Amino acid sequence: VGHPARGAIWLDVNGTRRQSGDLDQMIWKVPEIIAYLSGLFVLQPGDVILTGTPSGVGAVQPGDRLHGQVEGVGELKVVVTGAVAA
Repeated sequence: VGHPARGAIWLDVNGTRRQSGDLDQMIWKVPEIIAYLSGLFVLQPGDVILTGTPSGVGAVQPGDRLHGQVEGVGELKVVVTGAVAA
């Protein structure tokens, strides 16, 4: 299965766009990241690799709803639960 070298990546928090970027802005390209991690772990379908963040990072609180997408790959929806460590 191939992976795009470019495509929009974004994150909304409670319906407000908090982060937006493109895969081609990453320092290390997706195939390089997957190859490196595959040497350390067995990657399985459904695994999520978190690599860093475009500008706009900020705190989230219990109850916040996060919705992110990588164009051409998929999307992720999460509701923050429990206490947030300081």
